Amino acid sequence: AMPLWDFTGSTMVTSQYVRLTPDERSREGSIWNRVPCFLKDWELHVHFKIHGAGKKNLHGDGLALWYTQERLTPGPVFGSKDNFHGLAIFLDTYPNDEATERVFPYISAMVNNGSLSYDHSKDGRWTELAGCSAELRNQNHDTFLAVRYSRGRLTVMTDVEDKNEWKNCIDIAGVQLPTGYFFGASAGTGDLSDNHDIISMKLFQLMVEHPVEDDTVDWTKIEPRVSLLKSPKDNVDDPTGNFRSGPLTGWKVFLLLLCALLGIIVCAVVGAVVFQKRQERNKRFY
Repeated sequence: AMPLWDFTGSTMVTSQYVRLTPDERSREGSIWNRVPCFLKDWELHVHFKIHGAGKKNLHGDGLALWYTQERLTPGPVFGSKDNFHGLAIFLDTYPNDEATERVFPYISAMVNNGSLSYDHSKDGRWTELAGCSAELRNQNHDTFLAVRYSRGRLTVMTDVEDKNEWKNCIDIAGVQLPTGYFFGASAGTGDLSDNHDIISMKLFQLMVEHPVEDDTVDWTKIEPRVSLLKSPKDNVDDPTGNFRSGPLTGWKVFLLLLCALLGIIVCAVVGAVVFQKRQERNKRFY
């Protein structure tokens, strides 16, 4: 028995772990808490294990952690619903995009207001906020993930190297998440498979001071969103697993040269005007 938790699909509950999918093809399962979270600042610690008989790039598909409005709704995104409302953290173990340079397994974050669709063929790159590579599969030691949300800042950390210390993976400011959503985890397999196990999920309240004006906000009515300086679509892969700005295209080079030329012209005109006024002033003294 699991009080306060519901599960769907291929999920199997044991005394040691909850197995979302067995190492079998075309399975999906999920587990969801029944109690909505009304904490404005929180930290979630997840003890998990992804393992199976498949060799490198012959396993999949991965695990997702959710803080969403919807719950218990199976779908194509690691066993759960697409076009969701809220936050998703994906632990993707299989590269669907053959052209990608990133190293898998790969952890990424996505915030959705229901209007975005997760693109499996591109491993969610177009809607990804940030991410990192992590050797989290088939480890002989415990593997953990921490998700922290506090004052609009989303931080994801890993402890998968048997060092008993957190390693930064994702750190994004400007994230707005409402209260009253549900925590969950899901996993899915396709032609390739893995065991996806949840050993524990622990939620901690963070004691953080907020501005006085926050007291007047109805946090249950906030729309999930992120204030970014640039769109995630402007990001390209870096072999290290991080993002870097896209290369300078022909148009960007042209615009840079045009701006530089205009700057030179403006400086020349200003210089000529100043020189002419000085000449006129000098003539008055003769």
